[in-house]
Amino acid sequence: MNQPVQSFSTTPVRSLPASWYCDPAVYEAERTAIFARTWQFIGPEAEFARPGDYRAVQIAGYRLFVIRERGGNLRAYHNLCPHRAAPLLSEGDGHCDVLRCRYHGWTFATDGRLMATPNFGEAAWFDKKAHGLVPVRVETWRGLVFATLDANAVPLVEFLGDLPALLEPYPIETFGKLDQAEFAMDCNWKTYTDNFVEGYHIPGIHAGLNAAIDMARFETTHQRGVVIMKAPQKGGSIYGGLWLWIWPNMTLSVYPDGMNTSRIVPTSETRTELRYEFYFADRSPALLEKHRATIETNCEIVREDFGICEEVQQNLKAGIYRDGPLSPRHEDGVQYFQDMVRQSLGNHVGA
Repeated sequence: MNQPVQSFSTTPVRSLPASWYCDPAVYEAERTAIFARTWQFIGPEAEFARPGDYRAVQIAGYRLFVIRERGGNLRAYHNLCPHRAAPLLSEGDGHCDVLRCRYHGWTFATDGRLMATPNFGEAAWFDKKAHGLVPVRVETWRGLVFATLDANAVPLVEFLGDLPALLEPYPIETFGKLDQAEFAMDCNWKTYTDNFVEGYHIPGIHAGLNAAIDMARFETTHQRGVVIMKAPQKGGSIYGGLWLWIWPNMTLSVYPDGMNTSRIVPTSETRTELRYEFYFADRSPALLEKHRATIETNCEIVREDFGICEEVQQNLKAGIYRDGPLSPRHEDGVQYFQDMVRQSLGNHVGA
């Protein structure tokens, strides 16, 4: 994994061009150069407890699903029927005993083989073996499931960079999922990510969070593939631990008694969806009210970012702003993320 080329100490560091947040051509370049080539977080492995349990997702327009097959292994496929490209499964979590396309009824085994083509008719040229589902690579790490469209991608643990070492002290496998939340906003995925990987905006946007942490000691640093944010908490708030962003579009925040994960999912050059999941070490009934309050506090922080991100997006699109200087005190994470984008796109787009 390459490292950023910019340096705050030797050259002026400026943000990505505004056009990169609005241009459909840039978004298409990102689909192929970033999202089709990286490991993508899918969800907790506990969601695939039984054979037939699946999760269907979309990643920048690519549809795929992960399913527990009857032999117990996880398998992943592009979510499209090789007949006429209809999706086999609706987006979200579910369970099925048979993979059947609802369009024309073709059915598939969980190992991807085409099993039946109802009413297709006789055709000597047609070979079922050549029309199975298109596989996708899937791997797990510490109870979390990832998939990649790139058959030549490095192994997951290598792709994760310094994340495994950073999370080694935390027993994340023992945290059980309690709930999830979904959000959508009218901004580019990079607009939201720029916001997530810095604490510079906390005093202006997050009054409650600002009151709960020692902002003067807020730190943002980066290691291989990860931006790390942390700040001392005041009075035993929920904000202790680490707030992490993992290239290119995953977040994972560890707090005293659990964690949350999210997927930052672009659906167009100006539309982004967030999929959060919340996990806790102890999910006993006595603690549910406390955990619900933690979840709502986290969700409120996410909602507070919506307005500013959408307004920033409008100004990025208006044609006046070109780029801006990045703070050496607070925007190390922004610089790192944006340099990763630059390196990934290479000559695919111009400034």
